[in-house]
Amino acid sequence: MSAKKRSPSKVLTKKNSARADSRRHRDQLARNPVYEHDRTHVSDHPIRVGLSTSSVYPMTVTEVFAAAQRLGYDGVEVMITNNAETQDVDLMRGLTAETGLPVMSLHAPTLLFMPRVLDKDHWVKLRRTCEMAKEVGARSVVVHPPFRWQGEYAKGFVPGVRELSKETGMILAVENMYPWRAGVREVLVYYPDWNPLDEDYDAMTFDFSHAATAGMNALETVAGIIDRLAHVHLTDGAGSLKDEHLVPGRGTMPVAETLQHLAKHNWSGDVVVEVNTRFARKKSTREEMLAESLAFARKHLGLDAAQAAAGSGESAVTADEENA
Repeated sequence: MSAKKRSPSKVLTKKNSARADSRRHRDQLARNPVYEHDRTHVSDHPIRVGLSTSSVYPMTVTEVFAAAQRLGYDGVEVMITNNAETQDVDLMRGLTAETGLPVMSLHAPTLLFMPRVLDKDHWVKLRRTCEMAKEVGARSVVVHPPFRWQGEYAKGFVPGVRELSKETGMILAVENMYPWRAGVREVLVYYPDWNPLDEDYDAMTFDFSHAATAGMNALETVAGIIDRLAHVHLTDGAGSLKDEHLVPGRGTMPVAETLQHLAKHNWSGDVVVEVNTRFARKKSTREEMLAESLAFARKHLGLDAAQAAAGSGESAVTADEENA
């Protein structure tokens, strides 16, 4: 009797080169600087800069709207969690009416520790998030790629996202994640991958902190997906093992260069500040971090120059005019 043939085992890890890649990208940029200090680029599309509720956790949605209004943000991104306020459509609409700040986007509850928020069925969870987004007037829904163990949801995720977007009329912007590490190996926990670049998504979210942890070339990546890039999570990272979510400019990623590239090439999406202020001991320290992040975004997107030109009656130089 012949022995039963064993099916090939699945390869669930691979060698991780994130740190080496991160150093290599920094060295390349240092040798070939691209930031144009003598030019201010401004997209002729209105780029909004919003504040994510995850930046001020555990503050309530109500408190986030107040902080965003006080600091001069253009709107708010609400990450849906098990906190009742993040699921309260009437509250969000009331806060928009009160502050004049829109809900720019909703972040679907697709994090590892939120398996049953909104619903235990992952497609129902995403559909409900899209429905809520429509009700509050949000432009897009941010969603993470699925985990490998999430069965049929994971296997059908790429075409399923497109179908759900068509069904609901919402932009579903899939976010780049990062490899989980076990020593020098990368554990393949996301399906089809933590990196959405090679998948057939119509819209994507780019997160600088995730890119830093993954060792991605942020500027090159954003330049390559600019036609599909709907959303940016503005933060920074130093290429460590942790997902740091630093204030932009405090890490080692080419955040300024990338924002200038977006403005120069007439990008039209939303930028949302998503920094970690959880360990700020004082409210004033947290507000300083959020104000610094907003100022960074406005400077490198050319928004301050555009506002100053508008105030003086002059016309700002747009991306189209810069490239003419």
